[in-house]
Amino acid sequence: MSFTRIMGLDYGSKTIGVAISDPLKITAQGIEILNINENIKDFKIKRLKELIVEYNVEKIVVGLPKNMDNSIGFRGEATLNFVEILKNKIKNVEIILQDERLSTIGAERVLLEADVSRKKRKQVIDKLAATIILQTYLDKTK
Repeated sequence: MSFTRIMGLDYGSKTIGVAISDPLKITAQGIEILNINENIKDFKIKRLKELIVEYNVEKIVVGLPKNMDNSIGFRGEATLNFVEILKNKIKNVEIILQDERLSTIGAERVLLEADVSRKKRKQVIDKLAATIILQTYLDKTK
């Protein structure tokens, strides 16, 4: 019997944080940060496809940054465009949007409380934000 997993993505202007669920879909772990280039439409789709196969991903949860008044701003629009590209390039995987308000702030707070240096925080913040986005989704669907 092969288990399927859920992938979480924190889409940013320069990077995509990637997290993956355990086979029982209880916990999320950050696994990778992909460097992207929106200007030339380099979204690392090939690498995402490799991770989907490697982890037998059935669903992708993408964090949607909303303004506190629930409206969609510039980054939210960019995320929605990225999701459309994902849907066109990746078939047979359900793609879900998850409200990610405060996930990056939450990740920053966790790293500050852990006394992680500024340089090191910058290297892991997107992966941790993806983990928080996915864990929020997993907790909500239990």
